[in-house]
Amino acid sequence: MAWLEAHDRFYPDRFPAPVVGIASTLGDHDSGLHRHQRGQLLYTRQGCTRITLAQQLCLLPPSRAAWIPGGVTHRAVMQQSVDYRSIYLTPELCRELPQQVCVIEVSPLLRAVLEPMAIADFGTDWQQGKFVHLLGLCLSEIREAAQQPMLLPLPRDKRLAPLLATPEQLPPELQVLEQQIGASSRTIGRIFQRETGMSYQQWRQQWRLMRAMELLATGRNLGYCAFELGFASDSAFIAFFKSMTGSTPGTWLR
Repeated sequence: MAWLEAHDRFYPDRFPAPVVGIASTLGDHDSGLHRHQRGQLLYTRQGCTRITLAQQLCLLPPSRAAWIPGGVTHRAVMQQSVDYRSIYLTPELCRELPQQVCVIEVSPLLRAVLEPMAIADFGTDWQQGKFVHLLGLCLSEIREAAQQPMLLPLPRDKRLAPLLATPEQLPPELQVLEQQIGASSRTIGRIFQRETGMSYQQWRQQWRLMRAMELLATGRNLGYCAFELGFASDSAFIAFFKSMTGSTPGTWLR
């Protein structure tokens, strides 16, 4: 395994082993756009990671893992302190795994399996002993894991580029967006429905939910979250969060 520091560059495709694992705790780290032929399972043990794809924004809060198939260009941004584990699997091992990027719930079994896999020596023989069983359990857990709605589709229309340039900022109300890009609400609605499958309001609400989870996972309090996300009060923010997830922010964090 490799314990990565913030300045290290890691190239999983240069290793011959079928499984390569890394472990790290990074703060305010930006991987930059990159891709590799191996499939990657990125598990956030503590903190929150934002993954940017070509036409999607992916949020990875604690206890969740992102499955990134081989060949997918992506960028991982880690805020504050993020403790994570990653394993990289050869294309042969990925044939029965999801073919699209997804965020999965990490079961206690998958969590227990990932730790010894992530810290295993690069020269490990994955075809015998306990390691063949660990690998089999890992592949099975990835296949059967419940997927989480942590992916936000991004519109491709060039008029909306300023909206996507600052993903940390609350998207404006529809009337304000009309003035900013010089398009009617009907035109904006058609763009979002065609390119994201959502209305603009639905898309904005999903953005708010993902940003709320990101803020909560990085230690922001309710008052800060409510203000940043444009809610008039803490109680309004709590009601929104519960309507979207079925639980309060405090319950979700626990």
